Order: sequence, then structure tokens, then C-alpha cells
Amino acid sequence: MNWILAGLAFGFLGSVHCVGMCGPLALSLPGADRMPGRFLVERLLYNAGRVVTYALLGGLVGLVGRVVSLAGFQQVLSIGVGAAMLLVALVPWVSRQVRRLEQAPSAFLGRVMAPMGGLYRSGGVGAMLTIGLLNGLLPCGFVYAALATAVTAGDPVSSMAFMAAFGLGTGPAMLGVSLVGRLASTNWRARLQRWAPVGLAVVGLLLIVRGLALGGMLSPLLPAPGLVVPVG
Repeated sequence: MNWILAGLAFGFLGSVHCVGMCGPLALSLPGADRMPGRFLVERLLYNAGRVVTYALLGGLVGLVGRVVSLAGFQQVLSIGVGAAMLLVALVPWVSRQVRRLEQAPSAFLGRVMAPMGGLYRSGGVGAMLTIGLLNGLLPCGFVYAALATAVTAGDPVSSMAFMAAFGLGTGPAMLGVSLVGRLASTNWRARLQRWAPVGLAVVGLLLIVRGLALGGMLSPLLPAPGLVVPVG
């Protein structure tokens, strides 16, 4: 349950980034002329597709996290990922380098996303779900940060739960953009995106605290691994 709550919180904090980066995609989804009921169902299916892809990616990185946990490096990983997030949030040069890395998979993913054009033209319930599934693979710095956090969970089930909850946490903002439509201007989304580093910094701090096993009141957000502190 703790990792689900952590994922929801991370997704909610990351919503400002999602609105800025994926808002145009949400606005361009087909079926804008549908009846209100079908329009809502299709947008919900689009977001459900994103959640499914995030959960599957969480399971994959969770396998890595399991190996790291068994090797006894879970705390080091948690502190390292948290420190990296703080650097990205607070140091402009590091942030620029991460944005470059964010675009590194674009050539490969361009081939993966090729079917999206046909799906946009066809529209319909199945197309919207598939677009959501593919959208979950798009390069996104905040998704990468969420996956890095999921690795620290230490097992595939917790990592999947965290990433599924992360997707659900971003859902209200993404659904809101679709429903509000073009009232969500480019300038408005750009202003909102400026708050994204705040969410990243908060999660980074929580990961560092978790890694140091000083969770206390913060541990319900990011569950701390067991730590035996030698005395004397």
C-alpha cells in the first residue's frame, strides 16, 4: 500500500510536467466531435493505456531492483537516485544534459510510434486504448525519474504498483487537459511546467531520507528498507 501511495503522490506532483510535455498530444486526440459520454470513455481508455504501459515498465525495472536488493545495495541506490534528482531539479546544466538524454531513444521510438498516425485517423475505442499504450513509451524525463524510483522498491510487484499508481496520479491532469480542450493554452502549460522541478526535488529528498533510514514521518510516502545500525 505504501508504494501505491508513493506512486500516486509522485504522479500528482509530476502532473505539471505531463501537462506541459504531453498536453498537446492529449489535445490532438481524435474524436473531439464525439457525444460527451463516448468522448469521456475514449479519454479514460487513453489514460488507462498509459497506466498499463507504466505498470509493465515498472515490472521490468523491478527485476533489476530485486537483483540490487539481494546484492545489498538498495540503500545506496535510493540515495544515489535521490541525489541525481536533486541535481536535475536544482542545477540547470545537469537539467539540460538530462533533456538531451531524454531525446536519445527518439530514433528507435519513432519506429515504434509509426502506427499512431493510422490510429489517429481511424479513431474509436480500440484506437484510443492503443494510443495510450504507445504513449507510455514516449521519451519523458519524469517517467524516467519514476522508473528510477521504482527500481529502489526492491521487487517487481512493488515497482509495478508504484508505476501503475504513478500513471493514475497523472490521470486527473491529463484528463483535465482533454476536457478543458484548447482553453489550456501553450503559455499556460509552459508556466505550469516551471513547477516540475519542485516535485522532482521533493521526491529526491524523500529517496535520500529513505536511503538513510531516517524516514520517521516521511517513511509512509517512500517506505524505508530495513537497516540495522551498529551500536558502540
